[in-house]
Amino acid sequence: MDMIELERWKPSEADPRKLEYAGQPAAQEVFEELKHRLESMGYLPDEYFLMDSEWENGRKIPKGANIFCTTDYGASEGVYLDVYLKWYDENQKKSITKSFITGKTLGENGSDLDRMFLISSAITKAFHGDHATHARYMKIRGVEDDTGGAVVHLSQQEQKTIIEALVEQRERQEQAMSQTEQLLRRMTGSITEYVNEVGMRPLRMNDHDRAILAIQDGELSAFQELCPKVLAVHADDMLIEAAGRPGAVGRKMTLLLLADTEQFPETTYCAACQKAIDINDPEKVLFLLDQAGSHVPKLSHSFHGEMASYAYLDHRFIATEIIKQCSEEQITAAPSRLLEQFAADKDFRTLSTLVEKGISGGGSSARTLHMLTYNGHDSWIAEELLEKRMWVDTSDYNTLHACVQNDAVEVCKLLLEGGIDFDVYQQWAKNHSCAGHEETLQALADHWSEMQTEMEQTPAQENGGMTLG
Repeated sequence: MDMIELERWKPSEADPRKLEYAGQPAAQEVFEELKHRLESMGYLPDEYFLMDSEWENGRKIPKGANIFCTTDYGASEGVYLDVYLKWYDENQKKSITKSFITGKTLGENGSDLDRMFLISSAITKAFHGDHATHARYMKIRGVEDDTGGAVVHLSQQEQKTIIEALVEQRERQEQAMSQTEQLLRRMTGSITEYVNEVGMRPLRMNDHDRAILAIQDGELSAFQELCPKVLAVHADDMLIEAAGRPGAVGRKMTLLLLADTEQFPETTYCAACQKAIDINDPEKVLFLLDQAGSHVPKLSHSFHGEMASYAYLDHRFIATEIIKQCSEEQITAAPSRLLEQFAADKDFRTLSTLVEKGISGGGSSARTLHMLTYNGHDSWIAEELLEKRMWVDTSDYNTLHACVQNDAVEVCKLLLEGGIDFDVYQQWAKNHSCAGHEETLQALADHWSEMQTEMEQTPAQENGGMTLG
């Protein structure tokens, strides 16, 4: 595989033979590409492998940054692998080192330490390259979580012998397919490159298998060669696989598939969007959603909102970007739980955008306003949303009751002004406890009475002002 670049370069418009600087990649994109490569080799630390939060939300890799790793036992348990970025800050006139990624393994014996050093080596090679076979190490006598295994160095001839055995096993043992591919990638760097080098023998793979491997290995030229041969039959799973491939190469593959295939089932397109969300690639997600109407016949009106709701679970930045891109029609059809989700974060800006674009409170109105009025600290957000005309069903007495129980008097008044009938609510509330909220109920009764008086006087005032004749 190609090295992971910490800077972007593109062919010069003036001279295509030369490259020119094209900006910095997002830290999240670099992390997802690295994570994908480690996972494909079975090299992810078994407890966690996480990017530091300060690099989230589209933050770019600093220009001129370099990357290095440290590995050591933890203070209390496990073995830790820390990945750092180091760069020179021109403004501060000094070098800066920041933590980028942290990985941890559950075990803490010598074999676990050795394995984490091998992972550190694989990370270093991913960014700085390897002048020989990608990884000259292999764990034997057990599966990945067997801490009693041994780590040995393999000669080139030994590697060749094991590789040939593994590629035969890949065809014979379906259950061992994943582990076999991981070992192959450790020892060859790319299964696709190995196939191209030694030919189909001893491998027995069809074009579809090779195309999927090309996506996983990030081999764009092989993908372009194989894609036309399998697209007519396998377009759906190719799109899903490409959408889940991190980095610029994954985006290019996705773009090529959409260019060559006019239509996809909504279930396939939904799975592809979710894959892009899962790898935290906002650029790919927004592109797929922008193209959804052109590639999915009779696309559900709520599709974009559903994707925003899905993204919120683990990638809130992407969820907010989707909402910004959505039209009013798409937000109007979005699931009301989006309000509830962002109310949990007290995210006033996103909540305002949703309401301004016409989202309905629907079945989430009560829970949304309950979260915003609980303890009274964020009742102002609820008031702002209702004043912006957040839609609440006029027969939704659960919503009014939730605000009564939180003694959010001003919010309750806005609900009454929005059309909820307080007299009917009082009848409804006889079957629901209001104990301890008598002052709130009295304040609402007074406000309701004032509203009724004002409504009775308004027609008379209008008639009195009319001139006939």
